Amino acid sequence: MFHRLIALSLALTASTALATEPPPAANGADEARPKQLLLISFDGAHDNRLWARSRALAERTGAHFTYFLSCTTLIPRARAEDYKAPGMKSGRSNIGFAQDAEEVSVRLDHIWKARTEGHEIASHTCGHFDGKDWSKAEWLKEFKAFDRVLLNAWKDNGLADREPEGWADFVENDITGFRAPYLSAPDSLFEAEREHGFRYDASIVTHDPELPADDKGLARFGLPLIPEGPKERRIIAMDYNLFIRHSAGIDHPSKGNEFAERSYEAFRKAFDRQYEGDRIPLQIGLHFVTMNGSAYWAAMERLVAEVCPRPDVACVTYAEALDMLENRNAGKAAPGAM
Repeated sequence: MFHRLIALSLALTASTALATEPPPAANGADEARPKQLLLISFDGAHDNRLWARSRALAERTGAHFTYFLSCTTLIPRARAEDYKAPGMKSGRSNIGFAQDAEEVSVRLDHIWKARTEGHEIASHTCGHFDGKDWSKAEWLKEFKAFDRVLLNAWKDNGLADREPEGWADFVENDITGFRAPYLSAPDSLFEAEREHGFRYDASIVTHDPELPADDKGLARFGLPLIPEGPKERRIIAMDYNLFIRHSAGIDHPSKGNEFAERSYEAFRKAFDRQYEGDRIPLQIGLHFVTMNGSAYWAAMERLVAEVCPRPDVACVTYAEALDMLENRNAGKAAPGAM
């Protein structure tokens, strides 16, 4: 059901980049060029089987991922009335709720373990509503709902005795990034993100891979349009968009291998273009849904396994990428920097 809920968004944004030319070497790259950064993210972060699958992939390859979490997955259906989105009745969610507290318990364990393994937990709001018409105040209301649900998730699900030490600090200080459902990114969103204290947004789309843009202190990352298929028509580097192009949103597991190969070729060519070129970070987005026989996960896993172990590649979270890019800029400006 989740895959029907993510809409296409082609809102292209232009603003001042954090860097305007390839940055200097850093963190183990050769002296002439920086590491190639690859940012893999997952929207929703609900299916516990895919939590396990992604964490196992990371362990094999050394990759770090960003999980854009939807908070209704931490609310059992029996307590759905605890959540009320802006302009909606209580208990409404476009992505449903958890089955029960036992399911939430497993998910919370994955979240905490992923965080301790170096992955990033970021926000995807709660009920996956399209906020294109929301005001700044409505976005802030949804952000506060996310924080409240995550902060109290162990206690509210009868798991207070299992809450890890440091959970509250993690919720209050480590959730620094956001991606909007449907990639809907009105100006009111960016105003609310700055007020709420987010460090970056990852909701826009750019024609090519670009460095994050600095928008009044908020870093804005954009998913790129990458060439795909025999005619190399551009498409957002995200699994749902490939799913729509390949099979019109209708699941065809029997064609999974064909779609996986096409997707891998698109991902790999996009990666190689940056790796052999200006080394601009490449972003690829997925969901915790296995569409067309897991074709898009298989393509991503193949790419990650091939490139992430390289010494001149860093498969990192959005927060880590931002740190690295800022450090490169600072090093470039320092006297005598490489």
